[in-house]
Amino acid sequence: MKFLQSSLSIDGNWSDLPGSLEPLEASLVFAFGQRALISHDRTFDAVRERFPSARLVFVSTAGNFADTHVDDEKITCTAVLFERATTVFASEHLDSQAELSQVCHRLAAALARPDLKHVLIFSDGSIVNGTTLSKAFNEALPEGVTLSGGLAGDGTDFVRTLVGLDAPPAPGVIVAVGLCGPSLRVGFGSSGGWVPFGPKRTVTASRDNVLQELDGKLALELYKTYLGPEADALPASALRFPLHVTPLGESYPFVRTILSIDEKEGTMTFAGDIPLDSTVQLMRASYEDLIAGAEQAAEAASQEAEFVLAVSCVGRRIVLGQRVEEELEGIRGSFPESSVITGFYSYGELAPSGHERKCQLHNQTMTITSISESGE
Repeated sequence: MKFLQSSLSIDGNWSDLPGSLEPLEASLVFAFGQRALISHDRTFDAVRERFPSARLVFVSTAGNFADTHVDDEKITCTAVLFERATTVFASEHLDSQAELSQVCHRLAAALARPDLKHVLIFSDGSIVNGTTLSKAFNEALPEGVTLSGGLAGDGTDFVRTLVGLDAPPAPGVIVAVGLCGPSLRVGFGSSGGWVPFGPKRTVTASRDNVLQELDGKLALELYKTYLGPEADALPASALRFPLHVTPLGESYPFVRTILSIDEKEGTMTFAGDIPLDSTVQLMRASYEDLIAGAEQAAEAASQEAEFVLAVSCVGRRIVLGQRVEEELEGIRGSFPESSVITGFYSYGELAPSGHERKCQLHNQTMTITSISESGE
């Protein structure tokens, strides 16, 4: 694999890191940036002009990075040329949540190849239910084909998220990148570092990813009592206190982060499902907990990787604050110096879990996909 990492400023200037790839050689470019930057009138044309032969994947973020540097003022572009593996692409626009499963099945069908090995997903993060998305792809993809990626972000604004394939990014778009060939080696890691606290509550009313009641009380009102003065800053303030969710009869808990609130109905919408009768607790984390979680994810995905895609939750970034780059430094130490690392802060992370190879939606984690090509 060959790479070139570049950053694009709002005034159209490019800055390059040392790389092995000329822009004209690039076959795939990942462009990550804040919504205002990535939707700017000149952005798409500037990236297309620089990489005329490449397929372009645009994703809005809650922060984007190359190696260990987070950059909110520029778009991070990572250009890739696979030397042995091949790629296939598909995208769809989601008109309504009810269509999500069908859209995912169509995307999976469009990628179908005998040698398909892995799929990278980049999805709208504001209206897409990540639980439904991962479940649909797990159903549609052939046995043994793995999936990872992330839901786009919008900083802490929660207004809209944007994704695009070979076009200016737009709301409601899901992009799928299929990686094919026996030369591919793919590793995964996902870890959080959050710790449950406070009383356990039971979900007494919910609808998919909309939490309505806990212990028979309106979920939003109960949540506000725990947030205290920070309740005025909802939904952003809730990113510091995600939910630890254990479905009834299940052994493996998961974490869910909030996307929006409905003051009139007293409900909260999360990035993935909150099953009825689940037991939930609030969670919190220290700087050290989150940095250790990132290091654990990197260790799980560790291999002689050439390319590392890291997707971390916006809530982690808020807690880490000025120390945000420390979790990236923790990742850097688990991979060869020659590895190219890129990624973004998201509204949801997608990767196989630690106990099975099926993709799951994760929240408040650092999720890593490591990719390399063998000499076969």
